[in-house]
Amino acid sequence: MRSIHPVFRYPDASAAIEQLCAAFGFDVRRRYDGADGAVAHAVLGLDDHTVMVGSGRDSRGRPADDDYAVYVAVDDVDAHHERARAAGAQIVRAPFDTDYGSRDYVARDLAGNVWSFGTYRP
Repeated sequence: MRSIHPVFRYPDASAAIEQLCAAFGFDVRRRYDGADGAVAHAVLGLDDHTVMVGSGRDSRGRPADDDYAVYVAVDDVDAHHERARAAGAQIVRAPFDTDYGSRDYVARDLAGNVWSFGTYRP
């Protein structure tokens, strides 16, 4: 059972969901829209991992390129990076090898959140 689920708020959660699915390979597991049509709550999955997404104003400033909001383990970093790049994701750092044996890359979503993808599995 997974017990930690990152939560992201987006000014346009519908557009963010589309980008997260197209660029990073997530799929919509559940989605609940409010009376105004905005996404009240959604659960997106990637393999057996989930993140939660909803509509809301982001009160934080734009994070630095190394201020990762979440790290997601993937099997093939280079293929995942290529998918994200082809879907128009802003690539912060192209795939690179770490000194602890992981291969990673870093990208931003539509709201500027910094996502790190790599092969490291703690």
